[in-house]
Amino acid sequence: MSAVYINSAACISAQDTLNDNILQNLTPENSLSIIKAIEPNYKEFIPPAMIRRMSKTVKMSSVASAYALKEAGIEKPDAIIVGTGMGCSQDSEKFLKNVIDNHEEFLTPTYFIQSTHNTVAGQIALGLQCHAYNFTYVNTSSSLEFSFLDAQLQINDGEADNVLVGSTDEQTDRTMELYRLNNTIKKEGNLPVNYLNSETAGVVWGEGASFFVVGKDKTENTYAQLTDIKITNRLEVDETTGFIQDFLAKNNLTANDIDAVILGFSGDSESDVYYTHAMELLPSSSHLYFKHLSGEFNTASGFSTFMACHILKDQQIPEIMMINAKNKSEVKNVLLYNHLAGNDHSLVLLEKA
Repeated sequence: MSAVYINSAACISAQDTLNDNILQNLTPENSLSIIKAIEPNYKEFIPPAMIRRMSKTVKMSSVASAYALKEAGIEKPDAIIVGTGMGCSQDSEKFLKNVIDNHEEFLTPTYFIQSTHNTVAGQIALGLQCHAYNFTYVNTSSSLEFSFLDAQLQINDGEADNVLVGSTDEQTDRTMELYRLNNTIKKEGNLPVNYLNSETAGVVWGEGASFFVVGKDKTENTYAQLTDIKITNRLEVDETTGFIQDFLAKNNLTANDIDAVILGFSGDSESDVYYTHAMELLPSSSHLYFKHLSGEFNTASGFSTFMACHILKDQQIPEIMMINAKNKSEVKNVLLYNHLAGNDHSLVLLEKA
């Protein structure tokens, strides 16, 4: 499959990623078990009457997608593809609460209609009056990667020139309660989190929305070349090295060719061991991590992709993301490795455009 280009990148996250000087203004968070996204003033982008009917993930995605399209200079993309793990869980909770409170009678369909996972892609299309290919991927932590793969296929097959690709997930009160009960989220007694050398289970949970315009042609705004993606649902720890080596070999690269690797260390002692194996395989690379900035969530890889795009374009590695002391003078190849609780492993290779 031919490489495509990431021509714009926009992100709403726990960092102030909509503003300038992103790489210089990153602030880690390790003392809270749940961190929320820094939201923009939605009234500047969405009519007030519509804001009331939108869930958080729809609002974040509407603004992030608008930023991405504006930066790429595109009014209507040839396709809209969104990846999400939990979808519009706020409205899902409201609908289920209505079912219980009303004893399954006299229910209005609004919350149910708005709770489906493809609501985000649909709302963006409605706002743009875009009748093109519209698809949503729900594959836990590899939802964005599947969306990128689809965008590559659309472009390579000549179906599209520019594709809006996004990822989004929100927090909801009831879901966070359940995550605390099953120990997905760090217990308060295990805070602050040591992301790189954790001895306890659980993660700091975040949220956010990241959107990119992927095109067949390089432009003045191009951040990076999206070269290849590899996804596997299950992986044994001792298979990690082979998983990465096979991917690099497929792209005619060796471990020494990777200038920086961005790893998804989450502070969960049980699943972070995969990333330790990856570091051992890539000793000459700059080792970076990112979930101390964004938190863990189904589509946290959207934040790491956004950061990788800026690292490649600005040729600058933020010190706050560095695990080792290797700071390359030139960054050509960036490898992103992520999974969620040891499942759905993904590798993404980005190159300097």
